[in-house]
Amino acid sequence: MSSVLPYKEQSSGKKEQVADMFNNISKKYDFLNHFLSLGIDILWRKKAIKMLKPYQPKVILDIATGTADFAIESLKLNPDQVIGVDISEGMLAVGREKLKERKLDDKIELRLGDSEKLLFDDNKFDAVIVSFGVRNFENLEKGLSDMYRVLKPGGRAVILEFSRPSRFPFRNIYNFYFKAILPKIGRMVSKDGSAYTYLPESVQAFPDGDNFLKIFNKVGFKNTKCKPLTLGVSSIYIGEK
Repeated sequence: MSSVLPYKEQSSGKKEQVADMFNNISKKYDFLNHFLSLGIDILWRKKAIKMLKPYQPKVILDIATGTADFAIESLKLNPDQVIGVDISEGMLAVGREKLKERKLDDKIELRLGDSEKLLFDDNKFDAVIVSFGVRNFENLEKGLSDMYRVLKPGGRAVILEFSRPSRFPFRNIYNFYFKAILPKIGRMVSKDGSAYTYLPESVQAFPDGDNFLKIFNKVGFKNTKCKPLTLGVSSIYIGEK
């Protein structure tokens, strides 16, 4: 899966390329995200966080936090501490600005870090959350294992990720938009030709649905579930340690 790269002509690994890509598009990322998903990504995040409500997590880790949207949404759970980690300093800079503007910088701490080598002790977090980040892992199994490691026993992981709609004719309309239209708009606005070609390619290559649950279970998660959203454009995965 790590064979899908943003900058195919470069010799660096996926991790470095993903960091470079997000640094390049960080200033336009939020606008494009909401614009290209018609704002539905905001509703998806709300739904994913709601799934954690019954467990009342007090210490939350947001992996691949980007510009901190998911971390901000998680404040609705009234946690004591939220830490966001991301590989891209460009994205974190935009996130820090956003937190400052909203006076949330005392509630959420953003750190530069590798999602597959988390610099946290075992059994530290009540919940680990990720939105649209696991698709970019160089090694999915390794990233999920590390997520499992830092969760407390009884803790929950909630992962929001793009998936592939399977119903005709929606699947065909979606594929056309995703492969023909989205990369053109993304290129125009972000000025990065590769980033929005990488997006549909990485979604195509990602093991979604039951295939993802198999890997989720393999690394140790129990009571795993997949909840498809918006006719399968994205899915929420939840698992327990």
